[in-house]
Formats: sequence, C-alpha cells, structure tokens
Amino acid sequence: MLESLGRIKNPLVRSIAAAATVSSVITLSAAVVIGVSNAKAKSAYQFGVYSSLFGTASGAVFGLVYTNKASGNKSTPDLKTLDSHVWQDWRNFVVVRKVKESEEITSFYLQPEDKGEITNFQPGQFLTIKLDIPGQDKPVIRTYSLSDYPENCEYYRLSIKREPAPNGLDVMPGIASNFMHDRIQEGSVILAKPPNGKFVLDVQKSIPAVLISNGVGITPMISMAKACSLLNPTRPIWFVHGARDGKFHAFRDEVREISRQNHNLNVHFRYSRPTPEDRGKYHSVGYVDAALIQELVRQEAEYFLCGSPSFMQSIMQGLKESGVPDSRVFFESFGKPMKSVSEKQTQTVTGDDKFAEIVFAKSGKTLTWQPSDGTILEFAEANDINPPFSCRVGVCGTCMCKIREGVVAYQEEPTATTDQGSVLICISQPGTSKLVLDI
Repeated sequence: MLESLGRIKNPLVRSIAAAATVSSVITLSAAVVIGVSNAKAKSAYQFGVYSSLFGTASGAVFGLVYTNKASGNKSTPDLKTLDSHVWQDWRNFVVVRKVKESEEITSFYLQPEDKGEITNFQPGQFLTIKLDIPGQDKPVIRTYSLSDYPENCEYYRLSIKREPAPNGLDVMPGIASNFMHDRIQEGSVILAKPPNGKFVLDVQKSIPAVLISNGVGITPMISMAKACSLLNPTRPIWFVHGARDGKFHAFRDEVREISRQNHNLNVHFRYSRPTPEDRGKYHSVGYVDAALIQELVRQEAEYFLCGSPSFMQSIMQGLKESGVPDSRVFFESFGKPMKSVSEKQTQTVTGDDKFAEIVFAKSGKTLTWQPSDGTILEFAEANDINPPFSCRVGVCGTCMCKIREGVVAYQEEPTATTDQGSVLICISQPGTSKLVLDI
C-alpha cells in the first residue's frame, strides 16, 4: 500500500486514498467483530460507526504525513542524477594522491572538490583539464586518457608522461606535463570537464579484443582491460605492450594482477633494451610489431592501438596486409592526426578560388576567409580572436562552438563528440559563402 501511495503525486488525492483504505479495513474489522459476537445493542452499532470515522480520520492524517515525507525525498535529487544533468562545463577537482609509475609517467588521482558524485565513463575515454601556469598569458588546456576503471567511480586517474624537449629542436619541454610533474601536488586543485572521447571498448561484445600500446599509450588500455575483466570476464583479451626496459614500464604489476584475476586476459610485454634486472619480467625482446600480433592472435578480433604515431601506423599497415578490415581497427592519437590506411582526407566544399565571409558574433568581427588561411581556428587566431582550444586535431572537443548560420566542411572526421548545431573549429573550414559562429 505504501508503495502505491508513494506513486500518487497530488497530496489531496493521496490523503483521500489513504483515508478510504484505512476506513475500509477498520469498518470491515468492526463488522466482523459485531457479527461474531452477535451483538444487537445500540452500542454495538455506535462502535461500528465510530470505528469507521476514526479509521477515516487516521487514514487522512497518515496520507498527509506520508505525502510530506515523499515530497521531502523528491525535493533532494540524487547526486548522480544532479551531476549528470548539471555538470557540463569546468568543475574543480582536488588531487588526492600522486604516484610515480615509471621514470617518465606519474599518476594523479582526482576527486571533486564539492564532494559530489562524478560521472562514470566508458573505458578508453579521456579527461580535459585546464591549468593556470605561471608565465602563460592564458590557461593551458590538455587532454589525458583515464588510466583506471574503478568498480565504483569515486575518482578519476590521469597518468601523465613528462614530455622532454624534442631532440635537435630549440623547443621548450612539454609545458603542461612538466607543470603537472613539478608543481601539482596532493591538495592541488585542477579544473576538469566531464569524460569524453569515442575511442572506447564495448565491453559487452564477445569478439576477442587485442589491446596494443607502447609508452604512455598503455593508459587507456588499462582502463579497457579492467572494465572488461569486471563486466565481461569471459571475453578473450590480449594485452600487448612495448617498453624500453623495466624502468620505463608503467603499471607492469597492476596489469599482471588483473591477469591473475582474469584467466581470459593474455599478457605479453616486449622490451627493446632489457636490463639484467628485468629478467623474468618480460616475454620477448624487440619492438611490438604486426608480426608479433599475428603470432599471438590467430583468430578474428578487434584491435585497439594507442602509442606513438609511427608505432601505430606500422601496425595498422601490417594488420591491413594480413587481411584485417579497417572496421576492426581502432586507434587513439593526441598528436599528429592519424587516418586509417585506406582513409582519404575530406575535402572542403569551397574551391581554391572561393572566399567566405565569417562573422565572429561574440567578438563583433566580420572577416573574409580564403583557403590559404587554413582552419577556422587558425584564421581566428591570425585576427586576434582567441577561442579556447587544446588538441588542434578534433580529439578533445575544447574548441567546439555553435553555428548560427551556414555550414562547415571538416578536413578530418572529428573524434570528439560534437553537439548538434556545433562545430570543432580546429579541423574545419567554411562550407558556405557566409558563416556565423558564436565566438
């Protein structure tokens, strides 16, 4: 009865229903008592009437009280529902733990400063963070893969490689990664957006999954392996990772522990320059390549790749030559844009001899674009308009903005999820003679 009453939203109707129900029960009970006792006195009938009235009043009061209780529960929405509905933009996160995983990689465990619940994520997705770095004229935005998949999503883990300056180039080391390693400590606060990204593993599938990585590319693979082990442990998984040696191999023990708990997880570590201390901790010597994958996996499977561009391109080419269709190969790249071997670059609908008028509505500027101006983001920056961006390759979604009028043409198919009526300006150009953007 209580569950049925709880579904009645109108307080008056709920009170009447409760009154009628309790009155009926008490009246029926009183009638049974009178009938069994065979009472015919006037007092017996008065007892029945008074009992019915008392039941009606009690039911009405109970209905009102229960209504107030139910209403009180509804006035405080579930935090998970609240977060999924409200948390769309930046949110403060506290670094609650910092762990060195290898010579280059350090993990940062993030929990929301407001103590509320956080959005769950799909294995393979990334987190976009914003850093206020001294010496930079504007916040630095970066995207990093989520490197864990906790059974209860109470934190996010980012595992970040310290990026050195490129060899032979007069370029500064990675601004964001070095700032995270050197300046971010437990207790630091970082702004983050909800998890995003299309490079995900569908854990419910039964087809074997082959997770292939080198270096810091291991981060989304751990998330995938953990998620599948938790949610679909019968699915066969190959976890193939390449590293220089044990000092540069992050999460070795963690992956081994997952494999001990999931007998369908097959692990293979290949070191290019193992040391004597690494004996017994790796499976083969050399670089992870397509030949190794073909040797390990002798059945139809889905292949997930993450690592350096040259590493992935080589394996993709090898898989294609061995007959693996492009539809079975998935990859993540946060650097130079990558395409599958057979994919061709999308052309803009504006020809080389065409111009377009771009109206930057919020900035109050109307400018003439031509193909030599590059992407919309490059064109905006050249004209002192500085919209937010991060990856510049359509992965993170930071540069997304609304289109008020016109259409765009993508140079590359975007990886980030794009809202309807919006565009990623880092990989697009005008597709019509006039384009109005909410920038």
